Amino acid sequence: MIPGPGLPPEDARRAAASALWTFPAILSSAFVVAWAAEAAQFYVSQGLALAVLAWVQVLPEFAVEAAIAWQRNVPLMTANFTGALRLLTGLGWPVIWIVFALARRARGEAGFWTRIELDEEHAVEVIGLMPALAYFVFIIAKNSLSLVDAGVLLVIYVGYLALLRRIPPKEHEEMADAEFVPRRILALPTPWRVLTMLVMFVGGAVLLWFAATPFLASMIGIATVLGVSQFVFVQWVAPFLSELPEFLTTTYWARGRGKAGMALMNMASSNINQWTVLAAMIPIVYSLAMGHATPVPLAEHRVELVLTLLQGALGVVILSNFNFAAYEALGLLALWFAQFANPGWRSGICWVYGAWIAIELASAPFRKDRLRAFAVFARLWRESGRKAAG
Repeated sequence: MIPGPGLPPEDARRAAASALWTFPAILSSAFVVAWAAEAAQFYVSQGLALAVLAWVQVLPEFAVEAAIAWQRNVPLMTANFTGALRLLTGLGWPVIWIVFALARRARGEAGFWTRIELDEEHAVEVIGLMPALAYFVFIIAKNSLSLVDAGVLLVIYVGYLALLRRIPPKEHEEMADAEFVPRRILALPTPWRVLTMLVMFVGGAVLLWFAATPFLASMIGIATVLGVSQFVFVQWVAPFLSELPEFLTTTYWARGRGKAGMALMNMASSNINQWTVLAAMIPIVYSLAMGHATPVPLAEHRVELVLTLLQGALGVVILSNFNFAAYEALGLLALWFAQFANPGWRSGICWVYGAWIAIELASAPFRKDRLRAFAVFARLWRESGRKAAG
C-alpha cells in the first residue's frame, strides 16, 4: 500500500489510536541516540558521530521511500524525496535558530538576534554536500536516475565518511558543556563508557526500527481522519513524520548552551545522507520492482528537483561563513512556507533562490569570511592527508 491516506474509517481510527504508544517510543529513541551521539563526539569526530546518528534517524524516511519506489510510483517517489529535503533545510534549519534564540532569551542572555556559530571542523559537513549537488545537476539535465548514478552517489558518500574519520574528536575540557546524561556516560570507567554508548546507539536504533512502521501507520490514520489528500501527505506530512526523530534531537540540542551548531550539523549530515544514499536507493529498489535495470524517469518533475537543488546550494553558501544568521533562517522559512502554501509559486521561488545565491556569491569579495568554509575544508583535507600518510 502507498503510504498515504486511504484507510477505511474504522481502521483509520484504530491506527490513529496507536499514536498513544508509538509517539512516546519515537520520542524515547530520539533522545537515547542523541545522548549517545553527544557523548561519542569525544571519542570520534563530531561529524562522524552525527553521521551515525543521521543513519539511525532517517530509517523511517528510507522505509517510506523504499515502499513507494517498490510500487514504481514516480510522482509520489519524487514528492517524498524532494519534500523531505526541502523540509530539512526550509523548516528544520529555521526551527533550530528559533529554539536557539528563544532559549537564550529564557536564560536571560542578551542578543535575541544572535547568530548560531559553527566550528571550523563543520566545514566537512557544509562543503561535503557540494559533490552530490553538483552530480544532481547532471542527473536533472539527463532527466533520469539510473543504477550508474546510484553507484556514483554511494562513492561520494563513502568519501565523505572517510574524511570525517580523519577529523579529531572534541577536546576533553569541553566535556563540562555536555548535558547531564552524556556527562554521566563520560564519567563511567573506560570499558563501560564505550559499551554504554554502543548499547544506546543500537538500542535506540532497534526501538526506532520497530516503532517506525506502526508510528507511520498511526499518523496515516490521523491524516485519514482529518481528510488530508494522498499527494499532500506524501510530500509534506510523511517526510515530517519520518524526520520527527531528527527534529526532536535537534530541538533538544538547540536549546542547550553551545549545542546549536551541533543541532544544525545534525540536519546537514542528514541532507548529505539523503542526497546520496537515499537517492541511490531509489533506482535500486525501482529496478528490482521492474525485474531489470531501469532508470527512474524524472523529466516531469524537473521543477521539484531544481527547486530542491537550489535550496540545498543556498544552504551551502549561507553556512560557508560558519554562522547562521536570523535573516537567513527567517528567509529560508518564508520561502519554504510560500511553496508549501501555494505550489503554483514553485517556479518563481526557484528564481528567488537563484537570485539569493547570486547575491551572496557576487558580494563574497566584499564580505569577510563569506566563503571561508571552502578554504578551511581544503586545509582540513591537506591536514588529514598528512596524518594518514604519517
